Amino acid sequence: MSTIPRKAGAAIAAALIAGSGVYLLAPPAADASSHREAPLIASDPAVDNTDFYAFTSPDRPGFVTFILNVMPFEAPDGGPNFFPFATDATYNIKVDNDGDAKPDVHFKWTFRTDDRRGNKTFLYNDGPVTSLDDENLLVRQSYKLEASFDGGPFQLATGNAPVAPSRVGNASMPDYGTLRDAASIKLDGGWRIFAGQADDPFFLDLRVFDLLYGGDLSETGNDSLRGFNVNTIALEVPYKDVALGHDGTRNPVIGAWSTTERPKVRITGENRGVTGETVQVSRLGNPLINEVIVPAGLKDTFNASRPDQDAGNPALVARVNDPEVPQLLQKIYNVPAPAAPRADLAEIFLTGLTTKAGGPIPADLNSQLLNPDTNPDAFRPSEQLRLNLSTPVTAEPSRLGVLGGDLQGFPNGRRLTDDVVDISLQALVGAAQTGKLVDALGAGDKVDANDQGFLATFPYVALPNTALTGNPAAPAANQEGTGAAIDPALAAQSSPLGEAMLTTAAAGLAGAAGAALVVFGLLWRRRQTAAVAAPLPAPVAFTPGRAVGSARVDEPTLPPASDPFKTKID
Repeated sequence: MSTIPRKAGAAIAAALIAGSGVYLLAPPAADASSHREAPLIASDPAVDNTDFYAFTSPDRPGFVTFILNVMPFEAPDGGPNFFPFATDATYNIKVDNDGDAKPDVHFKWTFRTDDRRGNKTFLYNDGPVTSLDDENLLVRQSYKLEASFDGGPFQLATGNAPVAPSRVGNASMPDYGTLRDAASIKLDGGWRIFAGQADDPFFLDLRVFDLLYGGDLSETGNDSLRGFNVNTIALEVPYKDVALGHDGTRNPVIGAWSTTERPKVRITGENRGVTGETVQVSRLGNPLINEVIVPAGLKDTFNASRPDQDAGNPALVARVNDPEVPQLLQKIYNVPAPAAPRADLAEIFLTGLTTKAGGPIPADLNSQLLNPDTNPDAFRPSEQLRLNLSTPVTAEPSRLGVLGGDLQGFPNGRRLTDDVVDISLQALVGAAQTGKLVDALGAGDKVDANDQGFLATFPYVALPNTALTGNPAAPAANQEGTGAAIDPALAAQSSPLGEAMLTTAAAGLAGAAGAALVVFGLLWRRRQTAAVAAPLPAPVAFTPGRAVGSARVDEPTLPPASDPFKTKID
């Protein structure tokens, strides 16, 4: 199978509406997709996978983009240290192209920090930053990207690529877009890579916790993640580098997931990088799995588990077949829950949509069993975000994905614009059984899109915010940082205590402001004509070198020293 016939598209969409229990894999958010979803990872945000996306690149035929986000709820004013990637952890994206639930392609990132502050200052930067090698940028990060293909040894893709810094503010970084562009790198072989801060692309109303939006859907319409940032790792590669047999036309279906790992032994107060044995601490494929499908007692276990262990976990399989959320919807909103066991969910959760696995949904869309070169005897059910690379890019995407008749959307991969919450609500209340949308929940959580527009080109995510704008009455922070200031009247409304606190705080701040400005003025030194510090070492040019079943490794080559950013995206 190489493509989906156009006539089959409507049939698949209809079948998925009739059997769209698939969307239960993305139930109403508990902690904003995978934000703080399990007890242990909630205390380790630097390695907390918040969201994972996989989609065919809309502007670049023949390429697929993966986006891994970590570190939830980054407040734009979260200084003075802001939000670096962990240097004693590994960040991973893994791809299974033959359905055995084991990674056939493994991309691995490790980071390092160059902190130049010492005992001189507490500031992240001590003047305006106009480039990644600006002397005023005192905390810098870079990363190494390695890749393994078909079980072979890891190859070095780049050894010292720059990270876009946390966006401190408009005075500190007057043209943050330039910094973002400088951190978007193109490698030999067509790869594009990026790591840095971005607006959190997930959108939803988190008041789901208050008896599922207030018990009467009155508590909806507020994007709880509006104004918050995340740390993003983005990677774009040709189909051939992730497809079975390196043939994305013949074998277009892949499954993917992200993980993070920490050293098994960590010594408080010391950072030795990634040394010794590591353990997996976070895992994410489909959105919201660990938040709502997995019960509290299994959440940490799921984060540490591998996909090839899923089918052998009876407690996990049981919760997929009889999840909790439909029962809650029935109790609160009197909407009958679909009868268990949910065979449609078992098909989507464990195999992908296919008629070859004996599931109830009559559709062939995104299971590795559809790849002609997959060995069906080696196929093992597992939870992954599955994507058919041959699905044509949709000219006018539907936020409801496949449920909205758009076969390129979730659960066939996941795009930044897919509204997985509203998709899930409809499936949970019976759309999977009746083939009809439930009018009572037709508006969903009334958050239908991200507050910031996404970019048309790699890395696609919006620039990071410079101000929190969670209140729906407040305007969103401009992408160039012209967000509105906090209104004291809003902060203190309906609260005499709030008014008193504001008055007291204003008096105290007025007294401290003068001294603070004097100190800050001494620290804030910008040399307009200062010599540029030594640039970051150049990214390593990289062409994936491997043949099917081979462990051959090509030696990386360096670009000419005279043009260290030769590979920067134009």
